[in-house]
Amino acid sequence: MLWTDRIRQVKLLLVSGAIVIAIVSLVVSHILTCDLSMEERQKMEVWAEAMSALNRADQNTDLGLVLKVMNGNNTIPVVVMDNRGEAQLFRNVEMRKGAYADSLEQAKVLGRQLKAAGRCIRIQLNDSVKSDYVDICYGESLMLKRLQRYPYVQLGVVMLFVVVAIFALLTSKRAEQDKVWVGLSKETAHQLGTPISSLMAWTEMLKETYPQDDLIPEMDKDVKRLELIADRFSKIGSLPELVPTNMAEVLSHVVDYMDRRTSNKVRITMELPDHDVQVMMNGPLFEWVLENLCKNAVDAMVGERGSIVLHVEEDENSVILDVTDTGKGIRKRDVHNVFRPGFTTKKRGWGLGLSLARRIIEEYHKGRISVKASEVGVGTTFRIVLPHLNLL
Repeated sequence: MLWTDRIRQVKLLLVSGAIVIAIVSLVVSHILTCDLSMEERQKMEVWAEAMSALNRADQNTDLGLVLKVMNGNNTIPVVVMDNRGEAQLFRNVEMRKGAYADSLEQAKVLGRQLKAAGRCIRIQLNDSVKSDYVDICYGESLMLKRLQRYPYVQLGVVMLFVVVAIFALLTSKRAEQDKVWVGLSKETAHQLGTPISSLMAWTEMLKETYPQDDLIPEMDKDVKRLELIADRFSKIGSLPELVPTNMAEVLSHVVDYMDRRTSNKVRITMELPDHDVQVMMNGPLFEWVLENLCKNAVDAMVGERGSIVLHVEEDENSVILDVTDTGKGIRKRDVHNVFRPGFTTKKRGWGLGLSLARRIIEEYHKGRISVKASEVGVGTTFRIVLPHLNLL
C-alpha cells in the first residue's frame, strides 16, 4: 500500500511538473511571439514608408537609402495590391508549382487572404485622389512561424519525458522486486531443504518402529506437503517445465487439500465439461495459484460460511477457469490493485499471493488472470485463461 501511494505521488508530481513547464513555456512563447509580431509590423511600416517615398521620389530623394530599406526585407512575405485588388509585385512569397496560372495570380490570392486577416498597411499614392492607393499586405516570417510552433513541440517533448520517466520508475521497481522475490523464494527453499530431509528420515524410522501407528501416515503427508512447498519456492525465478495435464486431476487435488483444512460450512465444488480437458502446465505451481485463490476466498467469508465454485469451460483458443466465491467482495477502487505486490486488505499477510499467482499464470503458463467480477457483500470471480493444448 505504501509503495502504491508513493508511485501515485511521484506520478502526480511528474504530471504537475509537466503542466507547470508547459504553461510557463506557452506564456513565454506567447510573449516572444507578440513581441516579434509587433517588430515585424514596425518593419513593414518602415518598408511601406520606403515604398511611398520611392513613388514620390524627386531629385532630392536619397534613393540609395530607400532601396536599401526595401531590399533589406528578406524574411517577411509581402504582396503589393492596387486599388482594384490586383497584385502588382511580391517579395519572399513561396510559389507553388502548377497551383495557379501565374505567379501574380497566386500572389493575388495570398494578398487577399492577408488583407482579410488585417495584415495590411495602406499608403496613398496621391493625396488629392483618395482612390489612388496601394495596400501592403504582409505575412509572418519563417522565424515567427517556428516560434509559434515551438511550445507545442516542447510540450510534446515534456510529455514524452514524463511517460518515459514513469515507465522507467515502474520497470526499475518491478525488476528490483522480482530480484528480491526470486532470492527470497530460493533461499526459503534452501533453508527448508535440510529440516525436511531430516523429517523424512525420522518418519521412515518411526514407520519401522511403530508400523501400526495411525498418526505416522498423517505425519508423512505433512512432510510431503512441506517438500512440495519447498519445490514450489525453488521454481520461482526459473522457467518451469510444462507438461500435458488433466485439468480435472489438478482441481481434484486442490479441492481435497482445501476440504481437509477448511470448515464444513465452506462448500467447494467443481463444474467440468463431460470430456477430459488437457492443458500444458506445471501442476505444482498451478495448484499453488488455485490454493491461494481458495484461501483468499475462505478468508473473505463472513463466519467461515459460504461456497467456492471452480468452473471450467473451453472455446476454440483457450481453456477458461472461473473461481467464484461468496465472500465479502472487493471494492471497485481496489480491483486494479489486487495483483500489485504488497497490496492486501488483511490485517496479516504480505500481499504477495496474488502477485505470485499472476507471475505463475502470465509468465510461466502464457495465460491471463484477472478479476472477472466482484460485488461487495456478494462475492468475487477470478478468471484464469490458458492457451489450448493444440496452440502451444
